[in-house]
Amino acid sequence: MTSTADTAPARRVPRPRADALRNRERIVSTAREMFVEFGPQVPYDEVARRAGVGNATLYRNFPERADLVHEVVLSLMARVTELAERATEEESDTFAALRRFTHGAADERIGALCPMLDGAFDKDHPDLMAERDRLEEAVQGLVDRAQRAGRLRADVGVGDLMVAISQLTRPLPGSACGSFDQFVHRHLQLFLDGLETPVRSELPGKAATLEDLRRDSCSSS
Repeated sequence: MTSTADTAPARRVPRPRADALRNRERIVSTAREMFVEFGPQVPYDEVARRAGVGNATLYRNFPERADLVHEVVLSLMARVTELAERATEEESDTFAALRRFTHGAADERIGALCPMLDGAFDKDHPDLMAERDRLEEAVQGLVDRAQRAGRLRADVGVGDLMVAISQLTRPLPGSACGSFDQFVHRHLQLFLDGLETPVRSELPGKAATLEDLRRDSCSSS
């Protein structure tokens, strides 16, 4: 005899409505722009207003500021990872792939991650750790390919690349420094010219790795 439990249909978990997903994506996109412009302490009401949603919708999706910062960081890392993966797949010239990724990452203003990563949220959350690993693998792959092809000088590491992108795209929240944006790609290109072989000078110190950046970040926090 078959029990009722054996024949009962599995309970279906309702999927979020399309408009609810769009609202969430709009909130994250808007928050990313506003964090770059004003820093991660921008008022929640302003995020909701610019995103075109009600405060209740914002708080329903992200009850705490740490929840919103988490999602913005996760989204930003995913977008930058995708840039690295596309550059690898679509550019046969390994240095051209590195150049394309560098300018694309600058457009994402990844320097805005720095002040956000000092905030009070779970930096070791499994989602963030997994996306960070994907990002590091993709960018390391770009660097390794260019070095194996003899197109990128051998005395630099991924950390050197990420420091340059971060420093040139780090905003000064609340300041009138928007005019500096026009120089970002120009200065990145100057930096990239210094990475390409043949080498014109010997670099002081040692190549920076991503582990170096994480260790320095932890020791300064």
